[in-house]
Amino acid sequence: MLPLLFARRYLFSAQSRSVVNLISGLSVAAVAMPVAAMIILLSVFNGFETLVRSMYSAFDADLNVSPLRGRTFEASALDTAAMRRIPGVAALSFTLEQSALLEHDGRQATATVRGVDDAYGEVFALGDAVTSGEWRVRLGDLERLVVGQAMAYRLGIRSLADADVTLYAVRRGRFSSLLPLENYTRRTVPVGGAYTLDLETEQQYVLASLRLAQSLFNYPGRASALVVRLAPDADARDVKQALARIAGDDFLVRTRDELRASFYRIMLYEKWGIFFIAFLVLVVASFSVVGALTMLIVEKRDEIATLRALGADRRFVRAVFRREGYLICGCGALLGVVLGVGACLLQQHFGLIEIPAETFLTKSYPVEFRPADLLAVLAAFAAVAFLLSNLTVRGTIKNNI
Repeated sequence: MLPLLFARRYLFSAQSRSVVNLISGLSVAAVAMPVAAMIILLSVFNGFETLVRSMYSAFDADLNVSPLRGRTFEASALDTAAMRRIPGVAALSFTLEQSALLEHDGRQATATVRGVDDAYGEVFALGDAVTSGEWRVRLGDLERLVVGQAMAYRLGIRSLADADVTLYAVRRGRFSSLLPLENYTRRTVPVGGAYTLDLETEQQYVLASLRLAQSLFNYPGRASALVVRLAPDADARDVKQALARIAGDDFLVRTRDELRASFYRIMLYEKWGIFFIAFLVLVVASFSVVGALTMLIVEKRDEIATLRALGADRRFVRAVFRREGYLICGCGALLGVVLGVGACLLQQHFGLIEIPAETFLTKSYPVEFRPADLLAVLAAFAAVAFLLSNLTVRGTIKNNI
């Protein structure tokens, strides 16, 4: 406690006002800025990660049951009644998806047509994403399509009132070089709705009924996946294991994160890559503490001699100035945390800084503050502060006393 008392007086005493104290104050600011920047950078990455996950959640289910071999399976091969009885399973839906060519008014584009059954709306809440028309892909016997806004633009669809799209799918097992059109199954279907998500998804996915997809791709009674929505309090791992037991060895059960594992892994690597780059900046900025401590020790040489005359040993003197370094770093860290966390929470709740571009996804920069990131920043900075303070004090006291 006594070394800390001396350190506090050297830093905060009203009688201690000198250039060294000014430099110490600048060191506090120099340390605070990188700490705040690291917290903000990690929170911005968290925000974009959450935004991307929310975009993919419109087409990637909580759990996905797909065949281990091949692209499709008999829908009757899965005991959906037993699966619905699993605790935590909220809804199930069969899907069948495959690439097809779309044509409207002379314009063509390729897309992934996803055929969905009547329970699809219970798995994915698409109501908020549909900005024109409605998301329903079948009204009685009337088939309809739901396309992305970007796809509608590529096909030249300006109004849903007269928007018939012709779908072309390659016929399996047949090929004629004389009559190319005979190699394709064609269906002309009106567009009943348009959804708005990210550009890639809008250009990739077109929703149709499962019955239409089975007819178009010549897969009667078959599906490519069973998508599952979990209850809010369900444990995805437990439900996944239960589904795998019922589905058997011929099926693969994956979570949403496992479906895009490589993409999320890259995002994680980018986040912590930025963390280490910012950490290097923090280390460089922390060297200002080395200069402040060195100058303080030189300035307090007479006081150090007085302490030695009163019986203080070198260990005690070093402890005083180590505490001085900890105080400077601690004040800088505290100021950085206040600035960084405050800025993140303001942006997260009020969206003060907007993205300078037209976008349908978000108007302001997405930010999500996570306490785990704060602990990582503080732990990294604490290690730097401990090493710099100890090495500086040990080297300087050794050379000057």
